Amino acid sequence: MVEIRPKEYWPIVYRKEYNVTFFGLENLHPFDSKKWAHIYKILKNTLGLNESNIYVPDEITDDELLTIHDEKYLKSLKWSYVAARISEIPVVALFPNFLVQRQYLRPIRFQVGGTRLAGKIARKEGVAVNLGGGFHHCSKNRGGGFCPYADISLIVNDALQENDCKLVMIIDLDAHQGNGYERDFIGNSKVFIIDVFNKNIYPKDTYAETAISKAVKLDYFIQDYEYLTTVER
Repeated sequence: MVEIRPKEYWPIVYRKEYNVTFFGLENLHPFDSKKWAHIYKILKNTLGLNESNIYVPDEITDDELLTIHDEKYLKSLKWSYVAARISEIPVVALFPNFLVQRQYLRPIRFQVGGTRLAGKIARKEGVAVNLGGGFHHCSKNRGGGFCPYADISLIVNDALQENDCKLVMIIDLDAHQGNGYERDFIGNSKVFIIDVFNKNIYPKDTYAETAISKAVKLDYFIQDYEYLTTVER
């Protein structure tokens, strides 16, 4: 069994290129596209992070993405209107794709590289944290909800391909249902999914919900104690 290190030594994966800027247009979306830098700054100040426990990932390659995505889907991202739909910023459709790649998709590819690196470290060290990634609305053939690449499905498949891995658990605590990876693992008995989400908001994907092993459906305005107690139970 892999020994879990005390949390002051937890390996953290991050690089400054995670953060998305698009000439100010990113502010049209309620999602904080620079939150990863904010999180890193807080952790640096509170935990005293230094370079010794920060792992810097490479950008995920097309060949790596093709292990999880359809080639047709990846080619579709070369159309700005597709990226605009996924990013939920319609005006992005008006920009040449090289700008969309540079300002939006490339930072996300660095995060996907970070997710894959964190998975490798965790399987060796017992634990790892990627400050980005977790694009749970993206499946192998469709993106959405600001999620253009299926990094969760990618690292779950990485783990399942190892001989001693019999089961992978996904615990999804985002407010939204994680319908992307759920669609990828419908009927897969080696993936156990706990999804805690607000049942009243996007995406309301009943088909994807069939993959959830334990769905915890919450309502608006749930308070901290009730939420934490429900998750723990």
